[in-house]
Amino acid sequence: MRSDQVKKGIERAPHRSLFKASGLTDAELSRPMIGICNSQNDIVPGHVHLDTISDAVKTGVLMAGGTPLEFPTIAVCDGIAMGHKGMHYSLVSRELIADTIETMAMAHALDALVLIPNCDKVVPGMLMAAARINIPTVIVSGGAMLSINRMKQDLDLNTVFEAVGAFKAGNATEEEVLACENDACPTCGSCSGMFTANSMNCLTEVIGMGLPGNGTIPAVFSERIRLAKTAGMQVMELLEKDIKPRDIMTAKAFENALTVDMALGCSTNSILHLPAIAHEAGVSIDLKQVNVISGKTPNLCKLAPAGAHHIQDLYFAGGVQAVMNELARGGLLHTDVLSVTGKTIGEVVEKAEIMNTNVIHKLADPYSQTGGLKVLYGNIAPDGCVVKKSAVSPEMYQHEGPARVFNSEDDAIAAIYGGLIVSGDVVVIRYEGPKGGPGMREMLSPTSAIAGMKLDKEVALITDGRFSGATRGAAIGHVSPEAANGGPIGLVYEKDLIAIDIEAGSITLKVSEDTLEERRKTYVPVEPKIKTGYVARYATMVQSASTGAILKW
Repeated sequence: MRSDQVKKGIERAPHRSLFKASGLTDAELSRPMIGICNSQNDIVPGHVHLDTISDAVKTGVLMAGGTPLEFPTIAVCDGIAMGHKGMHYSLVSRELIADTIETMAMAHALDALVLIPNCDKVVPGMLMAAARINIPTVIVSGGAMLSINRMKQDLDLNTVFEAVGAFKAGNATEEEVLACENDACPTCGSCSGMFTANSMNCLTEVIGMGLPGNGTIPAVFSERIRLAKTAGMQVMELLEKDIKPRDIMTAKAFENALTVDMALGCSTNSILHLPAIAHEAGVSIDLKQVNVISGKTPNLCKLAPAGAHHIQDLYFAGGVQAVMNELARGGLLHTDVLSVTGKTIGEVVEKAEIMNTNVIHKLADPYSQTGGLKVLYGNIAPDGCVVKKSAVSPEMYQHEGPARVFNSEDDAIAAIYGGLIVSGDVVVIRYEGPKGGPGMREMLSPTSAIAGMKLDKEVALITDGRFSGATRGAAIGHVSPEAANGGPIGLVYEKDLIAIDIEAGSITLKVSEDTLEERRKTYVPVEPKIKTGYVARYATMVQSASTGAILKW
């Protein structure tokens, strides 16, 4: 066992003495030492209950003969960080989470890990750590928040953001906004739609690092606690069989993840996180691969924000496993890849069935013949940009309009709330990329304001930053290269025409190359908004969004 490095032999008497100071007995020290990384805190609603999950995991580890040792990591709530300086710290927390887990696991020679995330950057951060450390690991998340029906609709966090936009446009009263605020987030758990957190929790099942149900069992269901106990027991089996994350997270596993991503209509942020996780596993994901897989994968689900269904509906309809089995029947999945169950994906999903075809469509009756995400290319985005096609109204699949240019999200929000954006406009928000932000802020406020003002079928938004998984409408993010790196988005002038064709995968700044070349001669990038501390350090190392915003040094 790896932990023998810190507990076997006379030379390790000082180490054992320190473990005994923590209350461990000789019997506990004789067993495998299993690290339990718990991202619980009292701020994030997806994480407030994770001590319950951790206690269940520890019970499972003890039942299977291991010694559980819990340690913490951080978690940022994107919803609370949204729309102010705090959002600069969201994406960058992914790297901190991976680094803290690597540090704890390596410094203490742990034998295996159970990692407990729930929200946006925590899930990919933990998966990155698992791939990097490569010791037996199981991911068990905290589960999704429930959605309840009020005001003749099923509410979620996005409903509140859009209610603010409706209020600003005079379409809702302050009392109506308050009622929405009070009911939209009724339980603990990751926000209830197919937003980024639930996208990544679902894809953890597909990659093979989470047990069946990890992505969809609601946070408040007792089944979630039973799943956590099973995860604690299962990590002991992985340790015995020496099954490691890189045995599971193979190129085929990531192809499966992209395929299910397209079928479910996951967040555009998955196209940041999957390449970053794959990079840690020694696998390369190219953005062109996304379009290839999207081109042959039908979109089978329309979950919020693309439709009215929420994660609880997906759960009752058969969950991720039912979606995977339907795709496998169509020959669209690699069924021979391994999972943390110790079985192949094919064996895991073979008995899963669709229980509600309104929520999960059959391959013979998809919402569309192609996937939920699309990568666009053009002279404004030579290295690509990403849109959640499944959440775009067909009226906006093709759009041409004048650019309304803003050098920050804050300026764009002020213009939107001030009624300065009109039908037909293309809102351009730049200097919000990984380096230029710094931190590639997620922008739910401007997109929700547009939707709340009933302009989401008439106005497009493009940015070198990113959009929330809760965003709907023609919101095109991850424009690469970003403005801070001299990308063409930095050369856009007010009222330039921009043409978007989502079906064709193109986005074009309708300005001649000669004119762009003249603009380049006088182009001076805007300085980053934060120049000190961790985020400033991050800006010196982070790569383009097209790479997954990985770090290089």
